[in-house]
Amino acid sequence: MPVVTPRIAHSGPPLGAIAIVVTGLFMGSLLLPIALAGGHVFPSPYAAEATILQYFTAHPGAVRVSGLLQFAASLPLAIYAATASARLNRLGIRAPGAVIALAGGVLASGSMALSGLLTWALARPEVARSVDLVRLVHDLAFITGGPGSVVPLGLLLAGIAVPGLLAGLLPRRIAWAGLVIAGVAMVSTVAVGLPVLGFLLPVARFPALAWLIVAGFLLPLQRQNKTASGTPTAGQPS
Repeated sequence: MPVVTPRIAHSGPPLGAIAIVVTGLFMGSLLLPIALAGGHVFPSPYAAEATILQYFTAHPGAVRVSGLLQFAASLPLAIYAATASARLNRLGIRAPGAVIALAGGVLASGSMALSGLLTWALARPEVARSVDLVRLVHDLAFITGGPGSVVPLGLLLAGIAVPGLLAGLLPRRIAWAGLVIAGVAMVSTVAVGLPVLGFLLPVARFPALAWLIVAGFLLPLQRQNKTASGTPTAGQPS
C-alpha cells in the first residue's frame, strides 16, 4: 500500500519581521545620509535650484547610500505583499482584498525601487554637472518615491485591513486604523498637483510602515475555529 505524504501548508516568512526590515532599511535611507552629509538634509524638489545643485555636488556618497538603502527596502516590501496575499488566500479570503494587497504592494515596491535607482543616478558626477539633468532626475526620484510609492502603499493596507475587519482576522481597532491610514495615503495623490499638501506623504507613509509591522504580527496563520458553544478560539499569530 503506497504511503501518502500529507501536504504541508507553508506559512511563508514572518510578516512582522519582514515589515521591520522594510522600515529599518527605509529609515536608514533617510537618516544615514544626513549623518554622512554632516547634517545636511536631502533637498526637496521645491527647494532653491542652487541648494539642490550644491547638495548633489558636495555629497555624492550620501546620495549613493540613500539610493542603495531605498532600493534595498523595496525588495522585502514585495515579499511582504506576496506573503500577505498568500496568507489571506489560505485563510479563505476570496474577495478582491488579497489581490488588491498584492497589486498595491508590488506597485509600491516597484516605485520605491525606481526612486532608489534614480537617486543613485544623482550621485554620478556626469549627472551632477548638468543642471537640467539634476532637476529632471531629482523630480523623477521624488514623484516615484513620494506619491508613486505612498499611494499604492495605501492599497496594500486596505487590501489587508478590509478582510481583516470583515472576517475578524485582525482586532477591529487595528483594522480601522489601517483603513484610516490607507485613506490618507489615497488622498495624498493630490500632492502631485498641489505641492502644499506634500505633508500628507510622510503623514501616510510612516504610520503605514508601523501598521504593516503590527498587522504582520497579528494576522493569524489559520482561521479561528468555533467551539460547540460558538466561541471562537484564537488563531496563531505570525
